[in-house]
Amino acid sequence: MFSKSDINRNKCMLFSGLAFNGYDWWWHSFTGINEKTGEEKGFFIEYYLVNPGFGRKEPVLGQLLDNKRKNLKPSYLMVKAGCWGEDSLQLNKFYGWGEIAVSRSVPYSINCKDCFASENSITGMISISKEDNDKHPEYMSDAGTMYWNLKVSKNNPFNVGYGANRLFRDLEAFEMYWHVEGMRTLYEGEVICNGVKYKVSPNNCYGYADKNWGRSFTSPWVWLSSNNLTSRITGRKLKGSAFDIGGGCPKVYMLPLKRKLLGAFYYRGEEYEYNFSKFWDKVHTRFRFYETKDAVYWYVAQENLDSVMITKVRCLKKDMIFINYESPDGKKRHNKLWNGGNGVGRIKLYKKMGGKLKLIDDITAKNVGCEYGEYDK
Repeated sequence: MFSKSDINRNKCMLFSGLAFNGYDWWWHSFTGINEKTGEEKGFFIEYYLVNPGFGRKEPVLGQLLDNKRKNLKPSYLMVKAGCWGEDSLQLNKFYGWGEIAVSRSVPYSINCKDCFASENSITGMISISKEDNDKHPEYMSDAGTMYWNLKVSKNNPFNVGYGANRLFRDLEAFEMYWHVEGMRTLYEGEVICNGVKYKVSPNNCYGYADKNWGRSFTSPWVWLSSNNLTSRITGRKLKGSAFDIGGGCPKVYMLPLKRKLLGAFYYRGEEYEYNFSKFWDKVHTRFRFYETKDAVYWYVAQENLDSVMITKVRCLKKDMIFINYESPDGKKRHNKLWNGGNGVGRIKLYKKMGGKLKLIDDITAKNVGCEYGEYDK
């Protein structure tokens, strides 16, 4: 059963080897409502830690030319915040390890002068002037301002199982780990983005929260998730339901497991899981991604012994960003990592019965969180 909460997997994992070659991040995404116009806007907020073993009072930025020449690894807290849409924004602010307090226990917490994160709340403010941003390409940022003050309630976990349990974490077996404590996360509070105020309500925020950690990233990189779901058969909202798909090419002790995805659908109280690590379920996955002039598309077909899930998602390029990260070794390998929160899609869920497929539901998905990218060649 995948819907098992485990906040132990949400604690800071930068111990042992990962302290000197590792990252750990907590991702949050949700929708807010413009208080004046009623317009919807998708937002993201992330707290990204890297290489505490090389920590200094000030942040060490891996993309700074002088640090590249000296082969210095990045070491900092990066707080990333922004929004999707035609006026998209990606703000990155950096703090040295001497400027922050990170809990090493459960529940996790990250605290610094301007920003805070825990299981139950996230607060913060970023302000980057155009002049400062133009002088510092190593920020990998835009110019702008964003403030947030939000309560957080995580629901519908996607626990990937033994692949991220304590033994495999201690062995540092995988290059990239994933845990989803909130496929459906309820946010409440406010966001002020470039002077515009947005109200965030549990009833219509379509929120999500997960966590990744490890030594490096995956290529290809795939992520799709939504809890704004409506049955095309009954016309009713699927309240309390959510799906999540992620992965690409996981590595175990540097050995690639080609084109593997993890998938879960919490559908009206029932669990449908497509987890390649549970070999006894005989999971098979096919996926592809392609672009047109104006949009990007995902197709994912997953099946196990009992069911089949077909997922198709489209997101307009004008609503997306290329999200920026540098790896713990200081390299920036993903330079075209599509990231969006306004995707739309269609999911068909089938039950295997007597050698045939029986349609359980045909579903429209909105406010789909979506990512795809491959390393530069």
